[in-house]
Amino acid sequence: MVRSSVLGYPRIGADREWKKALEAFWAGKLEEAQFLSNLQEIRLNHLRKQQEKGIDYIPVNDFSYYDHILDTAAMFGIIPQRFAYEGGVVSLPVYYGIARGTKDAAASEMTKWFNTNYHYIVPELSGATPVLTENKPLAAYREAKQKLGIEGKPVIVGPLTLLKLSKGYNISETDAWLNRLLPLYVQIVQELAQEGVQWVQMDEPILVTKLSEADIQNLKTIYETLAAAAPNLNIMLQTYFEAVEHYSDIVALPVKGIGLDFVHGISGNIQSIKAFGFPADKILGAGVIDGRGIWRASLSGKLALLEELAEVVALERLIVQSSCSLLHVPVTTAAETKLTAELKHALAFADEKIDELVLLTKALSSGSAAIAEELDQSDRAIQALQQSEERNRINIQQAVAELSVQQPERSRPFAERHRAQQVKWQLPLFPTTTIGSFPQSPDVRKARQMWRKGEWNNEQYIGFIREQIDIWIKIQEEIGLDVLVHGEFERTDMVEFFGEKLAGFAFTQNGWVQSYGSRCVKPPVIFGDIAFTGEMTVEETRYAQSRTNRPVKGMLTGPITIMNWSFVREDIPRERIAYQLAYALRQEVEALEQAGIGMIQVDEPAVREGLPLKGKEQADYLAWAVKAFRIATCTVQETTQIHTHMCYCEFHDMIDSIEAMDADVISIETSRSHGELIHSFELNTYKLGIGLGVYDIHSPRVPSVEEMTGMIERALRVLDAKLFWINPDCGLKTRGPEETIASLRNMVDATMIARAKHAANAATE
Repeated sequence: MVRSSVLGYPRIGADREWKKALEAFWAGKLEEAQFLSNLQEIRLNHLRKQQEKGIDYIPVNDFSYYDHILDTAAMFGIIPQRFAYEGGVVSLPVYYGIARGTKDAAASEMTKWFNTNYHYIVPELSGATPVLTENKPLAAYREAKQKLGIEGKPVIVGPLTLLKLSKGYNISETDAWLNRLLPLYVQIVQELAQEGVQWVQMDEPILVTKLSEADIQNLKTIYETLAAAAPNLNIMLQTYFEAVEHYSDIVALPVKGIGLDFVHGISGNIQSIKAFGFPADKILGAGVIDGRGIWRASLSGKLALLEELAEVVALERLIVQSSCSLLHVPVTTAAETKLTAELKHALAFADEKIDELVLLTKALSSGSAAIAEELDQSDRAIQALQQSEERNRINIQQAVAELSVQQPERSRPFAERHRAQQVKWQLPLFPTTTIGSFPQSPDVRKARQMWRKGEWNNEQYIGFIREQIDIWIKIQEEIGLDVLVHGEFERTDMVEFFGEKLAGFAFTQNGWVQSYGSRCVKPPVIFGDIAFTGEMTVEETRYAQSRTNRPVKGMLTGPITIMNWSFVREDIPRERIAYQLAYALRQEVEALEQAGIGMIQVDEPAVREGLPLKGKEQADYLAWAVKAFRIATCTVQETTQIHTHMCYCEFHDMIDSIEAMDADVISIETSRSHGELIHSFELNTYKLGIGLGVYDIHSPRVPSVEEMTGMIERALRVLDAKLFWINPDCGLKTRGPEETIASLRNMVDATMIARAKHAANAATE
């Protein structure tokens, strides 16, 4: 009989109950015992829902108090020495200290989970002595069975993926670290087997990336060891996000099942199965329902795909499952009462995807006639949206088609622009600025809510926003910043704000997903052709500039970030969506310039996360991503300074593409990674303006002047002092006013020290 499975379920709850509990606990409003009780209730509700919907293999241990990679590191006692961990089960203060930092210790690095917008905490192996502090998968299995009678499927991050995603060791030490970690995995699977667990999901998404022969040998060692240690335990070796590399080696491993992504890795995985077959003694976990997208599946198309797979793999050896964890999509469409019927019927969030899995499983077991009505409904919903006016804006399609064949370039090369901009702006050495947003207090959020509800009229709301701008323009001047920002008090989110002002977007009421920790975002839905409908940021920026003699940057979100941080339509290539966004943003850039704004920042923090996992596809993506940015920014005058910003990604392998964007100044995060990005510039010359973020804004701690001075000095060893800017590593919206002001004062003090030192060095040369 065909079975169904889910690889993971959203943690946050339909009403973000999880987020609220975390933040109440951090704020001291919830005692630890009550906090743990609240999270258990949320966790059990998620399991109960999957049970009631009819999922056969329900994941357990996919729930987390912050991040599943951090959970795995904590389970193995891999705790950075600066947190004074003394062994045993990791306490919540230490656990959250690693994630968020403490007064005395910087948080661990945070980076993107493969090519998604989820962030994980990077394990630090240096100085650690791994030991199994607790068998978390076993505890999760017992809880589900005892509380709900569910025979759960424990989910574990696999050894190779954990090792490859960690830091703090040399490649030459890989085998030694594997020898330390593997016995702990052996202990886990043996205890699970003794408990009577049937299936374990061992997540190895690293298998869809480029692997060395040494990696493959280690993979064989890992799973031969685990199979020998627990021969009666069914291990589902789970991959996702793309097609696997080294297919033949992977399917030959001594595991009971292989999970493959037949959404994002469909062509590669099907090609491999047809070319090499699939072992008759293994179960195929067929990931046919998209765990990352929000669109309703064509059930007839998915059924045809499963029947195609059944020509190679016997039906009884198929498990119908999501392509990856449903962590990346909202919980349910049930609360979406304001979307058009046409759009809502075309959507499927986590709960609806579970329903699709159950329906497909039923169809495979009983025949397509068993779900004939559902097949017809899915096809009609998809066709109705495809034929809508929003997807057929001919004027936009024609304009973008013309732009896509042109080569967008600034009127002058950077060196000439830089000289002209220096004459115009007369900025000091090491100009200081911020990334864009300032703290959004409860009063700011309340004012926005009152305006949206109609309790305030436009005049009241505009007056309030201007008061906030006045306050923070004055604060920035008093601190001594050289280039100011208006603070973005009118903006809820850097993508949502623009989507609300562009045609082709829709917004959910409760479509929240986890980005990192308790940080949840509500991505816009790009469902139609995108069109500029009027000025979006000019009013606030122009007002801010009128309140100071110092330059104020216009603040926009770039086309690739808007696209990558939205749920996007699937009927046209992403490249075309990017060009539609770029064309719309170009019109806003031009409007800002015409309003007298001579510095314009077009943020692209999400370029790196959209990078395809397959090397052969990366060059093409980067080429059109760079082109989209240049389409948006290339028409300004040479004296107009274009800034951009990127954060929390590994950039060492795309420095050339960053330079090709031809921004006059780029700011990049480097503090959370403890300055490691600077090493990229030790190996690569960068000739444009650049600001490396000198302190981590995602931690509540106020960094010292000495910390920032050290970061600046290291950067100046490899970067041109005449092109170097100093700034935080990201926006300050989520921080409190006091810590923000204190941190910026320290940043300016560190800048003054650097200026004095540079002047002294220049005088002695």
